[in-house]
Amino acid sequence: MVNELVDGTVLYHGSYCAVHEPDLAKCAKYKDFGQGFCLTTDIEQARSFAKISLRHALDSGNVNPNQKFGVVSSFLFSRNGEILEKNFPVADVSWLHCVVGHRRKSSFKDVVLECQKYDIIGGKIANDATNLTIAAYMLGAYGAVGSKEADDLCISLLIPERLKNQYCFRTSRSILCLDFQKEERVWL
Repeated sequence: MVNELVDGTVLYHGSYCAVHEPDLAKCAKYKDFGQGFCLTTDIEQARSFAKISLRHALDSGNVNPNQKFGVVSSFLFSRNGEILEKNFPVADVSWLHCVVGHRRKSSFKDVVLECQKYDIIGGKIANDATNLTIAAYMLGAYGAVGSKEADDLCISLLIPERLKNQYCFRTSRSILCLDFQKEERVWL
């Protein structure tokens, strides 16, 4: 279950390099909860993503070909002023529509528009194990996108209780709530 963040929560970010000061301009745009700096409370999820990120960086030539490690950067969360947070405690229809809307600009525009007011969005992560199911949903393989039948079938195939969490820090105001703690190398 994904809950609202509380002061003192340790969050992890996996990448091909250490991130001491997150830069929202460098964050990918079409992620599950939109453009933002993504973290998790699950260190194993961050370690896995550090390895995936390193492989992508090696394939694209963004890092020295001899680099054999990714990095998990740890942050301490401390609410800093008024932060608007949206949480999806479970992977349900609302969560699915949010993820699909952010991944494909033509879908669920009203959901994406509603999400723009939030500094942080938290919910289950649609990771590599779930990407094929969500891609099939977006292509209409389970029925019309947004129909009850397609929504229900997609969510049942995801086995949502096994999904890890993620938090997307979408604004500079939310980034100020993160205090870098340390980095850990994760070897391939």
